[in-house]
Amino acid sequence: MMMRRGVTKAVRSVLGHAGSRGFSTGAVATEQATARIFRANSGRVSEAWIRFPVIGVRNFSTVTLDAKTEKKAETGSVGGAAGGGRDKEIVSYWGVSPAKVTKEDGGEWRWSCFRPWETYKSNLSIDLKKHHAPVTFLDKVAYWTVKSLRYPTDLFFQRRYGCRAMMLETVAAVPGMVGGMLLHCKSLRQFEHSGGWIKVLLEEAENERMHLMTFMEVAKPRWYERALVFTVQGVFFNAYFMAYVISPKLAHRVVGYLEEEAIHSYTEFLKELDKGNIENVPAPAIAIDYWQLPQDATLRDVVMVVRADEAHHRDVNHFASDIHYQGHELKKAPAPLGYH
Repeated sequence: MMMRRGVTKAVRSVLGHAGSRGFSTGAVATEQATARIFRANSGRVSEAWIRFPVIGVRNFSTVTLDAKTEKKAETGSVGGAAGGGRDKEIVSYWGVSPAKVTKEDGGEWRWSCFRPWETYKSNLSIDLKKHHAPVTFLDKVAYWTVKSLRYPTDLFFQRRYGCRAMMLETVAAVPGMVGGMLLHCKSLRQFEHSGGWIKVLLEEAENERMHLMTFMEVAKPRWYERALVFTVQGVFFNAYFMAYVISPKLAHRVVGYLEEEAIHSYTEFLKELDKGNIENVPAPAIAIDYWQLPQDATLRDVVMVVRADEAHHRDVNHFASDIHYQGHELKKAPAPLGYH
């Protein structure tokens, strides 16, 4: 008798809490709950299972949202450009969503991949004709390696400079990341500062990546070009990694010569634009904001600032190689932070 009373109380307790709000791994609107009941019968203990409906129970793994929050989540948007989309807003328990960013004029900032304080006006007065004459054996190795890579590139792209720029930027963004990563690890191992060179090289990689994001708005890669990126980037990443580990001065010299070739390629790009062989379309919105270009900027303006960026990368990498050639580590010379 006492066992039956205990069972009855247990069932009433479960039913009493059927409309409560709990926490588990899923959301349940209408479900059946199961109670396991033990009963005594003639000195033996047996068990039975009973099912009953549970209505109105909502369970969440981490957080329970009210109707207002859910409605807001359905109307929000996320992406490379903030605002204006129909994608649902990402709602997180951890509260790490970035604060709203605005332009200087108070307008909404639409890019999540970079911020207003990361934009700049490119220095177009930089000397584009500078060249490091190869003197040492490693210089000549770097120079002729880069020259030998130019021939298959010219053969593949010919005068499709939009596609050429887009594809080559997928490779150009690799050296800065590799160099910055290796200097970062070295700084951790030796418990010392890098002299700012980690940041310089990572900024170079990010700048080259922004070139790619820009030219993707101008030329769309074909399927076989995407496949080519996988192959070339994989080979180049590992080759440059090994070169930097063995001889940083060789690695930086290679990049310096690559940037010299990039300047030449963008100069040819400008010639085709001036001849009318390539349409001088309006500049992509991302380029206007990133380089602080006027609203009526064109593709020619974009190529001009990208070419100037490549000239700055040329200077930085030849300078880094010279530091190593003179028997010093990069940390001994102040890094050219903010050199655009």
